[in-house]
Amino acid sequence: MKITTLGLALAIPVALYSCSGSTSESTETTEATAEVASSEDGFVSLVDGDNLDAWIGDKAVYTAKDGVLSVNPEEKGTEGSGGNLLTEKEYSDFVFKFEFQLTPGANNGLGIHAPLEGDAAYEGIELQILDNTADKYADLHDYQYHGSVYGVIPAKRGFLKPVGEWNEEVVTVKGSNITVVLNGTTILDGDYLEASKNGTLDGKEHPGLARTSGHVGFLGHGEVLSFKNIFIKDLSK
Repeated sequence: MKITTLGLALAIPVALYSCSGSTSESTETTEATAEVASSEDGFVSLVDGDNLDAWIGDKAVYTAKDGVLSVNPEEKGTEGSGGNLLTEKEYSDFVFKFEFQLTPGANNGLGIHAPLEGDAAYEGIELQILDNTADKYADLHDYQYHGSVYGVIPAKRGFLKPVGEWNEEVVTVKGSNITVVLNGTTILDGDYLEASKNGTLDGKEHPGLARTSGHVGFLGHGEVLSFKNIFIKDLSK
């Protein structure tokens, strides 16, 4: 939602009035001011309350309530299956920021330059979203842990908050360079074309590395987790 400069000017006296008003009025003003700030710096919210109109994909597994995007395949009887939710729009260069809350053993991914068909980890690019501490993931390859460009570039570990707490992540894509900042620490900063010029770490074909644009979104692996405060900024404009 784009808010004009006039909207920002009007928000200031409202905030002053709310200081002497009720707690609910103060909360509403804070949220409105935050929305103005996000619009002013070019970020667009992708989840508006219970609304998923900006997305396409498996809306039976991905549901929104009060701005929180929940992934719960168990409730839908589809546990163990995938399920992707991708932006309706396509992007080339962008900044994608979000918060996520893992459950024990949670596994998901952030699709980049993804097509609507095929395995986005290979036909596009996948950044891991993973509970690194789960015993079942103890023997993974470095390029399979949280924040890694799957099969191509490993991310640093040790910066996830304990399972159940909310993590903040900012992903920046410029050309073939991807930067991932997790809870204020850069855990990945690399060029995936440069990293794969002599072959990928997993030894597999990744035709998606040649894509320069596509959808952005979440790639399910049948695990429960939640997202909120999901924003994107298009850097190609």
